Amino acid sequence: MRHVTGRARRVGVALAAVLTWAGLLAGAAGCTADGTGGIDIGDLGKPPAPEDVIRISPDDGARDVRREERFRVRVPSGRLESVRVVKSQDAQESPVPGRLSGDRLSWEPDEKKLALAARYTVDAVALDAHGRRSARHTTFSTNVPEERFIGYVTPEHRSTVGTGMIVSLEFNRQIEHRAAVERAVHVTARPPVEIRPHWFGKGRLDFRPARYWEPGTQVTVALRLRDVEGAPGVYGLQYKTFSFTVGRSQVSVVDAARHTMEVRRDGEPLTTVPITAGAPKTTTYNGRMVVTEMLEVTRMNSRTVGFGGEYDIPDVPHAMRLTDSGTFLHGNYWAPDAFGQVNVSHGCVGLRDVKGGGPDTPAGWFFDRSLIGDVIEVVHSEDKQVAPDNGLGGWNMGWKEWKAGSAVK
Repeated sequence: MRHVTGRARRVGVALAAVLTWAGLLAGAAGCTADGTGGIDIGDLGKPPAPEDVIRISPDDGARDVRREERFRVRVPSGRLESVRVVKSQDAQESPVPGRLSGDRLSWEPDEKKLALAARYTVDAVALDAHGRRSARHTTFSTNVPEERFIGYVTPEHRSTVGTGMIVSLEFNRQIEHRAAVERAVHVTARPPVEIRPHWFGKGRLDFRPARYWEPGTQVTVALRLRDVEGAPGVYGLQYKTFSFTVGRSQVSVVDAARHTMEVRRDGEPLTTVPITAGAPKTTTYNGRMVVTEMLEVTRMNSRTVGFGGEYDIPDVPHAMRLTDSGTFLHGNYWAPDAFGQVNVSHGCVGLRDVKGGGPDTPAGWFFDRSLIGDVIEVVHSEDKQVAPDNGLGGWNMGWKEWKAGSAVK
């Protein structure tokens, strides 16, 4: 599925039970089977639009939100079941405490002012007046003083990641003095390995080694951006150090022509499972993609990805984001005859699952053994290679070309 959204910045595994705060995430990009060999999408029903049930302010995707702006989650009728808010600053996440009103029609944070230079993620679940459950997943970012810039960092501090993780900084403002900013970011590893930077435009700076990280590597990211001039009159705000650990190696190869996925752990074959990939008119990208987000259950709505009203599935299980444009590897319970036989999705990779997500299904088994930063490589698909800046797709670029993307000559 092709859908350009904001970059997924979450790098911790977000595990939650079906129909809890992380369930039924509204408007999530993704894809599903086209109905061949499966159930009629219309049989899934048409739940109300989440934005009609749950009202969240500031708006989804809002940027430069003022500290004084009111932050509230509310429903016009029914009741809020749960609200979970996470604040991310300098690659560290923390929960935002708040309280529900007595009638459970609204939620507000305990702190009356928002934090500066922070990104907020909201997950809310509610029942409408007819008892139908709905959910929303929104994000917004707060103001950074006009004369300052910051970089949002992937992965998170103290996380354990797969060997394909790429260190990525997304800046809140366009960087004109890229060489100066690049010199102020230091990425080092223990044991030592050569790590080089690559700019994607003026707003994103990624770092990686020539090959996947070795398991057990300790990586440190030092931001020395404070008072560095990133653009005329605009100076850096951060002086922080982050670190993460590289876990075991897991690389999975999806063969779209054979309808299989081979999972390799530490270089050795672990298992091969049947899959379904993109249908002939909605093929799956070829190339190496990195898991950037994991959701035990999410909502996939065709209207959010430009397919009109073809489907609206509120409980897609075991969903793992592979690209910013909406490619997922996820559980599929609506096309039981497709796996290992035919490609029927709108661009994603589907594994056999059951409604609600089963731990003993291929999708549940794979989800429970995966990490943010694991590599999924697709071969033999009738599509182009995924772009290096689509998600953490930098492994699709040769080392010489990658190094040429440095601003320091």
